[in-house]
Amino acid sequence: MPHLSETSVGRASLARVCSGIAEDGFAIVSGFAGAGLTRTLASEARRRDAAEEFHPSGVGRGAARVERADVRGDRVCWLDASALASPEEAWFEALEALRVELNQRTLLGLFSLEAHYAIYPPGAFYRRHRDRFRDDDARVLSWVLYLNEAWTVADGGALRLHLAWDDARDVLPLGGTLACFLADRFEHEVLPCRRERVSLTGWFRRRADAP
Repeated sequence: MPHLSETSVGRASLARVCSGIAEDGFAIVSGFAGAGLTRTLASEARRRDAAEEFHPSGVGRGAARVERADVRGDRVCWLDASALASPEEAWFEALEALRVELNQRTLLGLFSLEAHYAIYPPGAFYRRHRDRFRDDDARVLSWVLYLNEAWTVADGGALRLHLAWDDARDVLPLGGTLACFLADRFEHEVLPCRRERVSLTGWFRRRADAP
């Protein structure tokens, strides 16, 4: 597996995420992933898409899972930690470093990881929601790494993070930017995009038997 130095993720960026989560419950760090890692992850997403590894997204889980284009319009590819490409291994190593530092700084008890690519075609969106299932509180921290080059406000597709009932922050999905937030605390949505939007999304989870 590549060394952390090869992921182009610096210690200062890890510290900025930890400070944001500890103080505000969220962190937005532009340039968290270097340009090289961002490009190779975007290429890997498109390779997997061409290999038909992506599937329409759904809402709910298990027998209650349904496809709802009126709620979300992306397609996703879940990652298996035992079958990662080289850039994905590098990113998972960076996430492991982040998990360790977050646990030391915030005592969140982050234990495991789940992740998938998401591709939003032009016009797609994701309605306002939280990242926890009603019957499962294992997801503790949500994260999104954006993989889009030269994204502008005119391209749409911003992450709208609802900080309070009358306060929201829009995050442009520009390549290398990392957004992290407490999964049970913040509602969020993806605004309609005007060009293809690619991201790598996931959650740090607590132990299944944790209180």
